[in-house]
Amino acid sequence: MKKSAILAVLIFALSLTVSLAFAAEVDGIDDNDHVALAKHYEVLAKEAETKLQENKAVLEEYENHSYYYGRQGQDVKSHTTANIREYEKLLAESLSNADTHHRIAMDQQNSDAINKAKLNLDNYTTVQ
Repeated sequence: MKKSAILAVLIFALSLTVSLAFAAEVDGIDDNDHVALAKHYEVLAKEAETKLQENKAVLEEYENHSYYYGRQGQDVKSHTTANIREYEKLLAESLSNADTHHRIAMDQQNSDAINKAKLNLDNYTTVQ
């Protein structure tokens, strides 16, 4: 019973540390490098998905064997449920941010292609 409670606390502490580390990494990426930002948010989404599945497994274990947990069981359940909500929120935000940066990167590429085509047309001279 104590092992599960300790495991839940360790998972939460590790996830908080990882979240803070990734939050600091965004500052290292150029704001105009939307491809890198999209990849960053995709990695963050994958890690959130992994942590979400781990917390769902802990909750399922609790629900299947709640009698193992004694009085601390409700703490484990509420803590794990809160973690699940937070990871679902983080996952949705990360996927949304990744999608947004993918679209911006594609728009920039299309804009660059249009500008290059216009430049080529401007340089084009007709021979008479």
